[in-house]
Formats: sequence, structure tokens, C-alpha cells
Amino acid sequence: MTAIDRIIQREPNPFDTETFWSGNFWQEVQNPDLTVDSIHQDALDEIEAVLDRVADDRRSRTILLEGETGSGKTYLLGRLKRSIQTGNADSASPRAFFVYVEPFTASDYIWRHILRYTVDSLLEKPEGQDKSQILLWLEDLSDVQQGGFIDWLRGGVRQIFVRKLLEAYPSGIYNAQEFFGALYHLTNPELYPIACEWLRGDDLDEDSLRKLGVQSTIDTEDAAQKTLANFGRIADATQPIVLCFDQLDNIARNSDGSLDLQSLFRVNAMLHTQKVKNFLFVISIITDTWRQNQARIPATDRDRIDTTIRLKQITLDQAEALWASRLYLLHRQTYPQPESPIYPLARQYLDDKFPGGKTRPRNTLILGRRLYQESKLDRLQSGIVRNGGTEFSHNGSSPSLPPKVPTDATSDPAAAFKLVWLKKFKQTEERVNRLRQYAAPELMQMLAEALSVLKVEDVRSRLLPSRTYASYSLSYRAPGTPDRVGVVWSEDANMVKFFNLLKACREALDRKLCHTLQLVRAEGVGSPSNRGYQLYTEIFSDDRNNHFMSDLVSVRYLSTYHTLVNDALSGELVVGEETPDLDRLESLTRQTEVLTDCPLLQQLGFFETTVAREEAEASLQAIEDFIINRVVNQQCMAIEQLIEEAIAQFGGVSKQQVHQLIETLSLSDRPVRILDPDLPLEEQLVIAQT
Repeated sequence: MTAIDRIIQREPNPFDTETFWSGNFWQEVQNPDLTVDSIHQDALDEIEAVLDRVADDRRSRTILLEGETGSGKTYLLGRLKRSIQTGNADSASPRAFFVYVEPFTASDYIWRHILRYTVDSLLEKPEGQDKSQILLWLEDLSDVQQGGFIDWLRGGVRQIFVRKLLEAYPSGIYNAQEFFGALYHLTNPELYPIACEWLRGDDLDEDSLRKLGVQSTIDTEDAAQKTLANFGRIADATQPIVLCFDQLDNIARNSDGSLDLQSLFRVNAMLHTQKVKNFLFVISIITDTWRQNQARIPATDRDRIDTTIRLKQITLDQAEALWASRLYLLHRQTYPQPESPIYPLARQYLDDKFPGGKTRPRNTLILGRRLYQESKLDRLQSGIVRNGGTEFSHNGSSPSLPPKVPTDATSDPAAAFKLVWLKKFKQTEERVNRLRQYAAPELMQMLAEALSVLKVEDVRSRLLPSRTYASYSLSYRAPGTPDRVGVVWSEDANMVKFFNLLKACREALDRKLCHTLQLVRAEGVGSPSNRGYQLYTEIFSDDRNNHFMSDLVSVRYLSTYHTLVNDALSGELVVGEETPDLDRLESLTRQTEVLTDCPLLQQLGFFETTVAREEAEASLQAIEDFIINRVVNQQCMAIEQLIEEAIAQFGGVSKQQVHQLIETLSLSDRPVRILDPDLPLEEQLVIAQT
């Protein structure tokens, strides 16, 4: 057996979905080594040319990026982000600031939603930078002022900072004193967190408002719209801001169930009408979605699209190059390298599968995964183990019959989905670090999606009669009864707003819009002298109503599933060889029971409350599940590689502990078997025994 064939047996499938599936480009880190530059290079060049025109004349423009599912829209956006944030040959600084806006869940909250994600994105650090985009933006802004950024702050006086900006922008800035004051506090480590919260429109208590020197929060659509315009007007003196909208198949819907694209294009048109400068709007959409909905958008709003870019299918030469980019990391581990850059695959497979000479990137990668896996199993089945030996033993015991190795290269959907879930949940843990990361309308949408998985009957959004707080609520029919259960979720810290929310709850109960009310809230409920507290006590003295404490773990569970819903509806979710739609995603979620341990769903009565296990026991079970799912998904891989992956996934576990667990599983009735356990560890393989 050649060296490359040994490597093929040992290494994970380079076409596996955990390697090539990008999902949300904002949450994923793309490996530039896997990029085939020729794929959609013309589209990337066209977007960058439009961005250059924005930088030249400061006039905002809009690009519609259109493509079929699997055509590479999301990956292209990731390339665009990486390209503009890493600068160019003349400068190492970013060419523009990049903003990603998640799908909006409530049309009457869209401006606040966009503002929230604009600030969140500006708080991110570009690749290779040690400062966030918003601090780089402030430094760029100050460069046009006499004295520069350092001199501005040397006195440490907020009034000086604000006065200089007022002199530079004597008109056209909404709520200028407070807006500029909040920008100043971004330079103060102690006030930085609440300054960010104020800019993104979070509700703040009176003490936080007083520290910032502001009167109120940005809590209306009008205020959010004008604050967003502030960024554009000030950006006229710095670099462009790229505002990117993607995964639009999970945005808010109209009363007839259609996507409310009108609201998004109305926002775009209004910003153009107001002549907000230095923005590049990129709206990415599936071709079929655009065809089905464009007639609903007024012609005047469609006319605000400056450029439409349609992604084409790729050639088979580009598909072959895509295969080669994935296999290169394996090939470079051996010398001499295989004669073909796509070994063990062959060009003939592409010619046979795609006789028209064109395909999509995702179809190319899925085909590559299956063919590579078949090649790996063929080598295993042919008996190329232990230099052609046929006997297998366990730790010096008497020889036993060879294990039954897999014959089907198709991955197990449940095992593949559990790995996808684990990867996405870990990303969520790194990204979501506080309860108020999401606004109430988003939290309610996430909860509604989870209830759909659980087949809860007659889930309806917007229970509360108050227009302000309707999107903070939903209701559903209690199992086995005609009674409706209302759920309200609010983390607003201001007690006046909490009181107004409770008034809406009281009205919903009085009008019998629900039989019972469940409040989800971790923030305080005030003191006995507070009107909100008194109304809270009145409502929840009724045994039918409950107050459940929200927690970060629950938000992470709901957010992880919400991300997968976005991916599925946008045609970007890949599980093994499948591209599940929403129904299939819900089926896999139920089958694998990944939501079972969500504390909030347990509190609401959808799952039994689990008894907390010892931390070590829980960690051991999680590692065991990962090992089994990874082996079942890969079917054959090196034990050392599996150990490294487990250590990377679960911090704090040792190599010896993981190795011992693999050996224990191999001796049990679980579908994990060590091949050639008498060989040195670095030569051992582990397979999924059928």
C-alpha cells in the first residue's frame, strides 16, 4: 500500500460537511487555502468595483446578489468580507467596514434590528487587527480633525470630544450631544459595555443612562432609523460601510404568509432618499425566492437596486480545481505526491455526473465526499491492513475474526446531524455571552421555531394587544385542552417599560386572549414601592400564571437551532450527503433529541426536568457521544486524529483519558472497533463496525 493510500484511510474525509459547509459566513471562519480564486471571481470583482465607486464619490449604492441554492452566494460574501477587511497592496488597513444583518423577525422592529446588528458587527475585530471596527472607525474619523485621536482623548474630557465633533458636524446628526457622548465612552473601558448597549438600542436602567449622560434609550423605529443615518453621515469622512443582508428566507412574513421583502427594500429606498452617504448595501437572495416575490415590491423600491449580479454555474475545470484544493492538504503529507492532484478521485466522475459541463460548488463537494468515502472503504475492504494480514486481536488476546467493516459510503444522517449540532452549539457558546444579546422579538421567534419542532399545536405570534409589545409574546394551545397558554419574554431593565409590558399582559388576561400566562425574565421585577412590582404581584399571585427565570444556556440552545433554521430555509444546511429542508431539519432534531436539555423548554413542561449529573459524568458522556458519532460518520479514521479532535472539542480532557474511552467502547457492543490494536498508537485505525 502506498503512502497516500495509508493517509486516505487515516484522515477524515476532506469533503465532509464539517469541513466544507460554511453556513452563516459571519459566524464561520473560512480557510483561504480552500478557495478556488477563479470561482465567481468576476462577481467579486464587480462588487469591489462598486465599492470603489462608493469610496470615490461617497454615494450609497445597492447590489442584489442572486443565485440558486448551492451556487456559492454565502461563500462569496465571506470572501468579500475577508478581501475588504485585509486591505490591499497599498494599505494593511481595512478598505471598508463590514456589517452583517441577521434576518429580521418583526417588520415593525426592522430599523432597531438593523441598528443592533450594525453596532454588533462594528464591535467585531477584523482579521489581523487588535481593535474593533468601531474603534478603527473612530480613529479614521479623528484623523480629519486637528490634533488627531490621541490628542482628543489626552484631556479625558467628554465635553471636548463632543464639542469637536459638533464643530465638525454642526447639522445633520440626530440627537448629536448624546450620540457623540456615547461614541466618546467607547474609549472608556468601564463605560464601553453600556455605551455599546445604548448605541445598539438596548434598554438601560436609570443608573446606566446617568453614567452615559443620556436621557433615554433608542427605543423607537424613528430613533433607530435616524441613529443609523448618523453612522452613514459620519462615515462620509472615513471608509464605506458594507451592509450585508443574507438568508432572507427566514425574515418576517406578511399576513398571507409571504416573505415581507417589501419592508427590507423600503428601508433601502429610504436610506437612498435621505441621501445617507458611504453605504454599500448587498442583498443576497435565492433566485427562486426573488422570482416569486419581486412583483410584490413597488417598482420605485426595486429601482433603488443599482447593480444585479447573478452567480453562474461553475465549469468542470473549476469543479476539478475545487476537488484539488480539498485534497492538497492530504497530498502534501507524502512524497512523492500523486501524479493526479485529485487522486483518489478522477475527472471522469465529473464528466459522467454532469454531462452538461456545468454544476454548482455544493454539488461538486457532496459528490466528492461520497466518492472519497467509497475509495477509503474500498482500501479497507481489500484487506490492506497490517501489511495484508487478516487476523485481529485485542491487547494480546487470541486472534478473533475480522470485524465487519462498513460497505456503504453513505453517512448516517443522525450521527452527521449530531456533529453539525455540536459544532454549531460550540460556535454559539463562543458568540452568545449574555442574555440580552438578542432583542425580545428575536427570542420569541427562536422559541416559536423550537415549539414547531415539538409539534406544539396552534402556535400564534403576537399575543399581547399592545403594538409596542406584541412582538414580545406568543401563544399556543395547551396539550389536550382548548386553553391557550401565553408566553411573554422581556429583559428590559427599565422599570417603566416593564410596567407598561405588564399592563399589556393584564389586558390580554382580562380579554381572555390566553388562559394562563408564562413570563420569561431574568431581569429584576422592581421593589414593593414600584408600580410594576405591584402589578407583577397581582398577575402572578394567580396560581395559573408563572414566572420562569431565563438563562444563558437556554438562549444558546434556541439560538443554535435558529441558526440551523436560517441555513435550512436558505438551502445552505448540509448534513452528510443531505441538504435538509425545514421539515427534514425538524425531523432530525426530534430524532436526535438535541433540545431535550434546554432548561427553558423543561420549565415550560415540554421535557422532564433532568437531574443535574456530576460535572465529570456529564463531560464523559458528551465525549463518548462525540467519539461514536464521529466514527460512525467517518467510518474509518486514525485513532490519534480522533483523540486530537476530542481534545479540541472538549477542553480539559487528556489524551490518555480519551484513548482509554475509545478502548472501552471498542470492547463493548457499541459500533466502534479498534483495528490492529497491537500496532503502535500512531498506526492504529478505528472503524464503525456494522
